[in-house]
Amino acid sequence: MATLVPMPVSKGRKKANKRPTPPKNPVVSQVEEKGPSPTWYVATMFGLMAVGIVVILINYMGVLPGGTSNLYLLGGLAMIGVGFAMTLNYR
Repeated sequence: MATLVPMPVSKGRKKANKRPTPPKNPVVSQVEEKGPSPTWYVATMFGLMAVGIVVILINYMGVLPGGTSNLYLLGGLAMIGVGFAMTLNYR
């Protein structure tokens, strides 16, 4: 008959401090320094996107002079692209 010998229990490791110590002088972020975006910037951003969509839709309806043209399509897409690029600086 075999006798059961208890397994030795290992010592646990000390847990590392998971949070870094906070800095003594907190740095103010650049967004707080600059403040929110001006109203004209937001209006221009959304206006370019909206006008780009309208140009593309009117192009497909054939209302613009010259009928349907790829230049109108590219112009509308460019306006939408510039509007989306402006969102990178939006605060």
